Amino acid sequence: MELADETYEQICALSQRGNDLADEGSLEEALLCFEDAWDLLPEPKIDWDAARWLLAAIGDLQFQLGELHAARENLSLAMLTPKAIENPFLHLRLGQVQFELGQMIEAADELGRAYELDGTRVFNGEDPKYLELVKAKLS
Repeated sequence: MELADETYEQICALSQRGNDLADEGSLEEALLCFEDAWDLLPEPKIDWDAARWLLAAIGDLQFQLGELHAARENLSLAMLTPKAIENPFLHLRLGQVQFELGQMIEAADELGRAYELDGTRVFNGEDPKYLELVKAKLS
Protein backbone atom coordinates (compact mmCIF):
# COMPACT_ATOMS: atom_id res chain seq x y z
CA MET A 1 0.00 0.00 0.00
CA GLU A 2 1.48 3.30 -1.07
CA LEU A 3 0.62 6.86 -0.18
CA ALA A 4 -0.79 9.14 -2.83
CA ASP A 5 2.04 10.99 -4.57
CA GLU A 6 0.87 14.41 -3.39
CA THR A 7 0.56 13.26 0.24
CA TYR A 8 3.96 11.57 0.13
CA GLU A 9 5.58 14.71 -1.32
CA GLN A 10 4.00 16.90 1.37
CA ILE A 11 5.18 14.52 4.12
CA CYS A 12 8.70 14.47 2.66
CA ALA A 13 8.81 18.26 2.36
CA LEU A 14 7.66 18.72 5.97
CA SER A 15 10.15 16.10 7.14
CA GLN A 16 13.00 17.77 5.29
CA ARG A 17 12.02 21.11 6.79
CA GLY A 18 11.89 19.45 10.21
CA ASN A 19 15.35 17.94 9.73
CA ASP A 20 16.76 21.30 8.63
CA LEU A 21 15.24 23.05 11.64
CA ALA A 22 16.55 20.37 13.99
CA ASP A 23 20.03 20.77 12.48
CA GLU A 24 19.78 24.51 13.18
CA GLY A 25 18.80 23.80 16.78
CA SER A 26 15.15 24.86 16.40
CA LEU A 27 13.81 21.70 17.99
CA GLU A 28 10.32 22.98 18.85
CA GLU A 29 9.74 24.18 15.28
CA ALA A 30 11.15 20.92 13.91
CA LEU A 31 8.75 18.97 16.10
CA LEU A 32 5.82 20.94 14.70
CA CYS A 33 6.87 20.04 11.14
CA PHE A 34 6.98 16.34 11.93
CA GLU A 35 3.66 16.51 13.77
CA ASP A 36 2.11 18.23 10.72
CA ALA A 37 3.52 15.47 8.52
CA TRP A 38 2.08 12.84 10.88
CA ASP A 39 -1.34 14.49 10.59
CA LEU A 40 -1.24 13.94 6.80
CA LEU A 41 -1.05 10.15 7.11
CA PRO A 42 -4.35 8.41 6.38
CA GLU A 43 -5.87 6.12 9.01
CA PRO A 44 -4.81 3.71 10.27
CA LYS A 45 -1.65 5.77 10.54
CA ILE A 46 0.61 3.07 12.00
CA ASP A 47 0.12 0.84 8.95
CA TRP A 48 2.23 3.14 6.76
CA ASP A 49 6.01 2.83 6.46
CA ALA A 50 6.24 6.60 6.84
CA ALA A 51 4.69 6.27 10.30
CA ARG A 52 7.87 4.60 11.57
CA TRP A 53 10.22 7.41 10.62
CA LEU A 54 7.77 10.16 11.50
CA LEU A 55 7.16 8.75 14.98
CA ALA A 56 10.89 8.13 15.41
CA ALA A 57 11.60 11.77 14.58
CA ILE A 58 8.80 13.02 16.83
CA GLY A 59 9.92 10.82 19.73
CA ASP A 60 13.56 11.75 19.21
CA LEU A 61 12.79 15.47 19.29
CA GLN A 62 10.58 15.06 22.35
CA PHE A 63 13.42 13.17 24.07
CA GLN A 64 15.83 16.00 23.23
CA LEU A 65 13.31 18.54 24.54
CA GLY A 66 12.84 16.59 27.78
CA GLU A 67 9.22 15.70 26.98
CA LEU A 68 9.81 12.17 28.20
CA HIS A 69 6.25 10.92 28.65
CA ALA A 70 5.24 12.11 25.19
CA ALA A 71 8.44 10.62 23.75
CA ARG A 72 7.67 7.26 25.37
CA GLU A 73 4.15 7.33 23.95
CA ASN A 74 5.29 8.10 20.41
CA LEU A 75 8.27 5.75 20.40
CA SER A 76 6.09 2.96 21.79
CA LEU A 77 3.57 3.63 19.02
CA ALA A 78 6.42 3.58 16.50
CA MET A 79 7.20 0.04 17.64
CA LEU A 80 3.82 -1.02 16.24
CA THR A 81 4.69 0.13 12.71
CA PRO A 82 6.05 -2.08 9.91
CA LYS A 83 9.69 -3.15 10.37
CA ALA A 84 10.11 -1.17 13.61
CA ILE A 85 11.33 -4.18 15.56
CA GLU A 86 14.42 -4.23 13.29
CA ASN A 87 15.32 -0.59 13.95
CA PRO A 88 18.15 -0.17 16.49
CA PHE A 89 17.59 3.60 16.77
CA LEU A 90 13.99 3.13 17.90
CA HIS A 91 15.09 0.68 20.58
CA LEU A 92 17.89 3.04 21.64
CA ARG A 93 15.64 6.08 22.03
CA LEU A 94 12.85 4.16 23.73
CA GLY A 95 15.42 2.63 26.08
CA GLN A 96 16.87 6.05 26.85
CA VAL A 97 13.42 7.45 27.58
CA GLN A 98 12.64 4.52 29.87
CA PHE A 99 16.00 5.02 31.60
CA GLU A 100 15.31 8.71 32.21
CA LEU A 101 11.83 7.87 33.53
CA GLY A 102 13.39 5.42 36.00
CA GLN A 103 11.99 2.33 34.29
CA MET A 104 15.27 0.44 34.45
CA ILE A 105 13.98 -3.04 33.53
CA GLU A 106 12.28 -1.69 30.40
CA ALA A 107 15.31 0.49 29.66
CA ALA A 108 17.67 -2.48 29.87
CA ASP A 109 15.42 -4.51 27.57
CA GLU A 110 15.20 -1.82 24.90
CA LEU A 111 18.86 -0.80 25.11
CA GLY A 112 19.80 -4.48 24.97
CA ARG A 113 17.79 -4.88 21.77
CA ALA A 114 19.54 -1.86 20.25
CA TYR A 115 22.88 -3.43 21.17
CA GLU A 116 21.88 -6.82 19.71
CA LEU A 117 20.89 -5.18 16.43
CA ASP A 118 23.78 -2.75 16.00
CA GLY A 119 26.42 -3.37 18.65
CA THR A 120 28.14 -0.38 20.21
CA ARG A 121 27.78 1.70 17.03
CA VAL A 122 24.22 2.77 17.87
CA PHE A 123 25.53 4.16 21.18
CA ASN A 124 28.14 6.43 19.50
CA GLY A 125 27.67 10.01 20.63
CA GLU A 126 25.26 9.02 23.41
CA ASP A 127 25.81 9.33 27.14
CA PRO A 128 27.92 6.31 28.21
CA LYS A 129 25.45 5.47 31.00
CA TYR A 130 23.14 3.79 28.49
CA LEU A 131 25.78 1.39 27.20
CA GLU A 132 26.95 0.77 30.76
CA LEU A 133 23.46 -0.45 31.62
CA VAL A 134 23.60 -2.90 28.72
CA LYS A 135 27.02 -4.15 29.72
CA ALA A 136 25.86 -4.61 33.31
CA LYS A 137 22.87 -6.59 32.05
CA LEU A 138 25.15 -8.82 29.95
CA SER A 139 27.55 -9.56 32.83
